[in-house]
Amino acid sequence: MTRSSIDRPSHSIHVELGARSYAIVIRRDLLREIGEELKRLKCVGKVGVVTDRNLAKHYLTQVTRRLKAAGFTVVPIVLPPGERTKTLRSIGTVMDALVNARFERSSTLLALGGGVIGDITGFAAAIYQRGIPFVQVPTSLVAQVDSSVGGKTGVDHPKGKNLIGAFNQPRAVFIDPAMLATLPLREWVAGLAEVIKYGVIADAAFFEYLEQNMASIQKLTDDAVAHIVKRSCEIKAQVVSEDEREADRRRILNFGHTIGHALESLGGYRGFIHGEAVAVGMVYEADLARHLGYCGAEVVARLRALVKAAGLPDRLPKVAFNALWGAMQQDKKVSAGTIFCVVPEQIGAVRIVPLEKATTRAWFQDVHTREAAELKRARPVGRAR
Repeated sequence: MTRSSIDRPSHSIHVELGARSYAIVIRRDLLREIGEELKRLKCVGKVGVVTDRNLAKHYLTQVTRRLKAAGFTVVPIVLPPGERTKTLRSIGTVMDALVNARFERSSTLLALGGGVIGDITGFAAAIYQRGIPFVQVPTSLVAQVDSSVGGKTGVDHPKGKNLIGAFNQPRAVFIDPAMLATLPLREWVAGLAEVIKYGVIADAAFFEYLEQNMASIQKLTDDAVAHIVKRSCEIKAQVVSEDEREADRRRILNFGHTIGHALESLGGYRGFIHGEAVAVGMVYEADLARHLGYCGAEVVARLRALVKAAGLPDRLPKVAFNALWGAMQQDKKVSAGTIFCVVPEQIGAVRIVPLEKATTRAWFQDVHTREAAELKRARPVGRAR
């Protein structure tokens, strides 16, 4: 470890999975030591750096230089940006690059990007020669606090998100909060949805911290950003350690995603980006919980207020119930034809419940009635002639 890295606060969070255990390392400017970090993992030979065109402009030259200085042969694999890249066609592009560069089972893949790049890289690593090592270097807030941890990898199908994939744990997750400075504002704000999610599902005190400190968080204040990244990773690591393959407790991480994924799919991955869809999903899944009697109206009000304070969308777009229900049925969390949804009982505690079409339709109609009334009240009264 260099003297400069000693001077910077460093956090290491352990994901306990037996032989598949690994560390989440959080350190500002960690990217400078990425070559040495891979050497400490005993990686050797070739490293395929999978990234997208936007991120390549910011980081590919630096990462390549650092890896080469540590003795690695670097093969850049640059993909188009965006959710629409998350397809089997992109997996084929990665496979072609690995075959052409004669990657072996001892070679390593490095995911340099957000959730899309991380999911593609992890899935490619799972299937190339039946499995090669990979590491995550997440560059977006969504990836740093959520998608880079836990081993969920895969791609989308036109009829549903993340329907094709595999559980494949990384060798390590290297988080450099300084990389968030180059994140487009929309992507940064969208990532706050996953941060808010952790407060709702597991930590009421963290939710309250977000309520009290959102202004500092939005300004990318170092201490605030470090805290939300660290606490989010701690919660995710604990949940994954208890339930690696989503048999039980890990399902709580899907809060906001049943409706959220459906909205992404219905929009053809062109409308909401992931965090925005999750934000809307959280608000309306909480409202559904209120309708079903699992939580009080104050839970919905606090959640909606925090989502709005973060600058995230909090309203459903125009969508027909049958279209939304049909998209929800394509979700990977459906079991024996039943849609299961994570709903809050209070801030900091959730439960998983099956949804019935009739009661969900009644809630959906109630939402439209209430929102139409709100819109009518909000309209200015015209002057009498």
